[in-house]
Amino acid sequence: MKFATALYAIVIAIWLGSLVGIGYIAAPVLFSQLVDRTLAGNLAGAMFSVEAWLGIACAAYLLVYLVLAQGARITRCSVFWIVLLMLAATLLSHFGIQPLMAALKLEALPKPVMESALRDRFALWHGVSSGLYLLQTLLGIALVVLQGRGRKA
Repeated sequence: MKFATALYAIVIAIWLGSLVGIGYIAAPVLFSQLVDRTLAGNLAGAMFSVEAWLGIACAAYLLVYLVLAQGARITRCSVFWIVLLMLAATLLSHFGIQPLMAALKLEALPKPVMESALRDRFALWHGVSSGLYLLQTLLGIALVVLQGRGRKA
């Protein structure tokens, strides 16, 4: 179980690191350095998609680890609920909000969505997505702080 416990901590670090690295470092750099904002948005969207799949994989490992470590006490474990909330935010964003935003981009063609009549709707969903991402990041910070509560007692 020592390897599994070490991997538990590493997976938490990878998940939070990917959230911070992509959402608060890489994506802003793309928008500040690329003149073509559509290209920057497309690249950022691709990175957020990779991050979502990484988050799903991290959540899967963490949930299996927590079930094995906590057993019947799992529902009393704060770390379990944090992981579930982070997973829910990932799934809602990736399979709910992102497809809506992609549909708006397609509907706006041949213009970029931010130059179309759909700009306000896209901006609203982008804001919801950003808020959800911030919530997920804050939950990730809580997960790092509280991770010891999920380890086998």
